Amino acid sequence: MKTLRELIGRSVNGVPVLLAPMAGVTDLPFRAICANMGADFTYTEMVSAKGLFYGGKHSRALLATAIEERPCGVQLFGSEPEVMADMAGMLCEQYAGELALIDINMGCPARKITSNREGSALMLDLPLASRIISAVVKASALPVTVKFRKGFDEARVNAPEFARMAEDAGAAAVTVHGRTREQMYSGKADWDIIAGVKQAVKIPVVGNGDVFSGVDALALLKHTGCDGVMVARGAQGNPFVFSEIKAALRGVPYERPSDAKRIETAISHVRSHVVHKGERAVIEMRKHVAWYVRGMRDSSTLRTKLNECATQEALIALLAEYQKTLGA
Repeated sequence: MKTLRELIGRSVNGVPVLLAPMAGVTDLPFRAICANMGADFTYTEMVSAKGLFYGGKHSRALLATAIEERPCGVQLFGSEPEVMADMAGMLCEQYAGELALIDINMGCPARKITSNREGSALMLDLPLASRIISAVVKASALPVTVKFRKGFDEARVNAPEFARMAEDAGAAAVTVHGRTREQMYSGKADWDIIAGVKQAVKIPVVGNGDVFSGVDALALLKHTGCDGVMVARGAQGNPFVFSEIKAALRGVPYERPSDAKRIETAISHVRSHVVHKGERAVIEMRKHVAWYVRGMRDSSTLRTKLNECATQEALIALLAEYQKTLGA
């Protein structure tokens, strides 16, 4: 794989813009919206290899993909090389055509993940991380990539070393989030560490952290020399950010959508979410709607009323009424 573009497909000027996998956020309906808005590549929410191994319905459900995003990536997490390898082989056999690559999560900072030696805890055990990557690469007919962080904490910053290990183990590309596990999602992302990873390996490097606009994406690329840009929280309530970044990469003007247009997209999101998950999805959609209306006029009042909406009809009615107050 000479370039990241060859690895994942379409992009502008050879710079792919990717939607980060985010547990509880980047489900199928949201990924489809982002793909339609210009995201070059998407990933499933992270999926437990052990959950798949034992036939967990929840884990299997996370593998569903939308036509708009195919072929996309599946992100696996786990700490047992054999189980990870077995599930990678299964994915290649059963989801051929839907998937373009298998990404290994070695960056999730959640305590329930790290307490099992999974996610970013693997940054503390390079030999085990190497065995996992090697096993998955050997079992997979698809390219294997790895996502990790700056380090576990400021005393143990090892992203460049970790990237070299991943490359030696057979990873086709890596993604680096410029924060430590200890930081979680606070503070400022360290773009210098992403640049350090780029200098440390020959495989493609995707930069992740603090990209909320087209200007941010261009700045990340210039600062780090990375091969692709990954957007995470910057897409929450703002799938339009992918259109903005694409415009920036092309060097053309970008007109931000009106607040009324944003509400229109939120309503469409509600409908697709309920189609995919059923009426219970209305509760999940409250956080998405709260993100969509951030910064809008009198949005605090709307966010308060969100908690009273228990049905799709009630939520859409609330948004439609609010939309009328915003104008065209």
